[in-house]
Amino acid sequence: MSFYDALQDATAADRAELLGLPLFADALAGRVTRPLYIAFLSQAYHHVKHTVPLMMACGGRLTDDYEWLRGKIVHYIEEEYGHHEWVLNDIRAAGGDPDRVRYGRPAVPTELMVSYAYDTVMRGNPVGFFGMVHVLEGTSTALATQAARQIAQAVQLPSSAFSYLASHGALDVGHVDFFRELVDRLAEPRDQDAVIHASRMFYRLYGDIFRHLHQEHSSCISKTAASF
Repeated sequence: MSFYDALQDATAADRAELLGLPLFADALAGRVTRPLYIAFLSQAYHHVKHTVPLMMACGGRLTDDYEWLRGKIVHYIEEEYGHHEWVLNDIRAAGGDPDRVRYGRPAVPTELMVSYAYDTVMRGNPVGFFGMVHVLEGTSTALATQAARQIAQAVQLPSSAFSYLASHGALDVGHVDFFRELVDRLAEPRDQDAVIHASRMFYRLYGDIFRHLHQEHSSCISKTAASF
């Protein structure tokens, strides 16, 4: 069995728990409001903007034995640079305030996920960073394109409000193939263990962002209903 397949098996339950969250079902069913979509984009900005800095930090901590992996990271950086600006453009097109998001603070779950990513790279095994890649890109591939279509129909926004979400569904199919090739070259058990452990943690941490969004959205609906 390849390591990629072993990684998929080892994280199957964690992945199912994430994809089973109510907010994903709402998105795929078109039960999303414009404020909720903007809230999602706001949290996306606050973790997407760290992707390239995290990759740079990861590459800087690798030893000479991992020069091949450093080269892969350079490829990732070229693909990912500027995606946080896509998110801000979508927020603007959706009627939100991109400057308020840019200069604002993330929600607690988002801040914790980003902090854990830096901790993994700077204090633990930097190869564990690819656990985050596994979770975020795998989730995008599974849901982004379909969810973008359903959300667009529900909130009646122009296609210019979905550049980040729609593109990642198609873009990350190629990224997943690239990721599979990359992790299958990780032969050291300590590296494989680091990726599996980080993947399981990021499934939980990324899920906490969606749990928070669902809770906040449900609370707003309840308060609105109570006012009538």
